[in-house]
Amino acid sequence: MKRISALLILMFVPLLCLLGCGKKESPAPQQAAASGSAPAPEPKPGDELNLFGWSEYVPQEVLDGFTKETGIKVNYETFASNEEMLSKLLAGSTRYDLIQPSEYAVEALIRQKKLQLLDQTRIPNLKNIAPAFRNQPHDPELKYSVPWMGTVVGIVVNTQKVKEPVKGFKDVFQPKYKGRIVALNDNREMVSWVMVTMGMNANDVTPENLAKIKPTLAEWIKLVKVFDSDSPKTALLNGDVDIGVVWSGEAALLYQEDKDKFQFVLPLEGTHKAIDSLVIPDSAQNKIGAEMFMNYILRPEVSKIISDKFPYTNPNAEARKLLTPEQLANPASYPPLAGMETFHDIGKVAADVDKLVTDLKASQ
Repeated sequence: MKRISALLILMFVPLLCLLGCGKKESPAPQQAAASGSAPAPEPKPGDELNLFGWSEYVPQEVLDGFTKETGIKVNYETFASNEEMLSKLLAGSTRYDLIQPSEYAVEALIRQKKLQLLDQTRIPNLKNIAPAFRNQPHDPELKYSVPWMGTVVGIVVNTQKVKEPVKGFKDVFQPKYKGRIVALNDNREMVSWVMVTMGMNANDVTPENLAKIKPTLAEWIKLVKVFDSDSPKTALLNGDVDIGVVWSGEAALLYQEDKDKFQFVLPLEGTHKAIDSLVIPDSAQNKIGAEMFMNYILRPEVSKIISDKFPYTNPNAEARKLLTPEQLANPASYPPLAGMETFHDIGKVAADVDKLVTDLKASQ
């Protein structure tokens, strides 16, 4: 049809000139659009946004505030580990517009070309991200990810029940504490604790190193009463256990509850930092809405709500200015991150990690 229309115009141009109209011809529609006089309409976001995120991490008031402002309903589904998230995402059973992986999962998804590039012009509040959360190995230029929160894994001790000093993983996983420990239900995390205790780098995950740590890991697993990544603080608050190896945000909540009772310890053997981010999978149906949400949560006042509810390490430099001195002084919320490594994608060996830990748990 476009070719026929062009032919008709060519036939009638001489006739118009003979009539002496003396007026300039109006540009063809495609020419007008190219000249900028009639720009293409701005794409619109969808009515719903499907978010797949960590448990106990996204305040409902943030979701409600976004919906009230934009009219976009947010459907929030949760996972308890990166491996669970990756498995469900790659299975393709549900299409998510936003997911919330940690740095090594972001790295894996970028490598597999499973993420969409961000339109950073739609996310001007990226300017609020603190320098410490930029230039990270998994996404140096934030082309694919927007930092949500940072965390470390630390130890929480109920000092009313445990009188001996606890300085590291070796002090936690002792026979005398059997049945008194809560630990994250995260296979790679548990493996890393044994590795650093044995002097290995937590990213040097090989079949050979897994074989070396297996006996110790088997003994540690026997000592744990509760495996919980969703809310490990609950067992400590209820008095079901006396020691926990938990996310720093969970430790921060315990410290807020009773800083004299619950002590936070950075493991002497070393620990790693984690950066959880928002990313847009390649199958997302509402990319514009996802970028709107990213920009929304980077507003200082919105980011502060997240810190108030879940006091992890906030990567938003402007939001930190709104926090109280007490919040900033919480040792679990803002531990010294300088020099800490992040986990890296370990590829196919991740399956070996899962099999090792799963088999050891099943044999108890």
